[in-house]
Amino acid sequence: MSVRNTVRAQQVRLVNAAAGKVFGVSVPKGGWIAAVRKALGMSGAQLARRLGVTNAAVYQHERNEPEGAITLRQMEKVAQALGCRFVYAIVPHARAEDAQAEDGRVEDVLRCQARAKAEALVLRASGHMALEQQALPPERLQEEIERMTEDMLRNPPPDFWEER
Repeated sequence: MSVRNTVRAQQVRLVNAAAGKVFGVSVPKGGWIAAVRKALGMSGAQLARRLGVTNAAVYQHERNEPEGAITLRQMEKVAQALGCRFVYAIVPHARAEDAQAEDGRVEDVLRCQARAKAEALVLRASGHMALEQQALPPERLQEEIERMTEDMLRNPPPDFWEER
């Protein structure tokens, strides 16, 4: 195994582990700052004092967070003022075809991309073949999509992440 593949395998394990830890966690409607502050029984004024900012600044942070208009640095500072730890992660979604899946995995994202690429290629070729009355039956099309998906997973083409 090459150094590049070893590093990639380590990153896959890291991302998959993170995905398993955050499954089922969603942002509260009013955001984490307000939820944690209220859970702690801390007033906005008390949080403002701990942060060394105005009450209006705390209100602004609480308003900005659910809108995605707060920086990671600000979230880190607020978390510390709340006696908490700020955790940031990007994790794969659970598999769309498996509603019971507990978490998403890197492999799921790769398979989804490979399938989309394979489907586009097979359907494009099928359209050309249909013009010449050589179209494959639907079940054969699905078999070819699956075969190409597996091939792309084993050996991704250079344009694997390109839209077309």
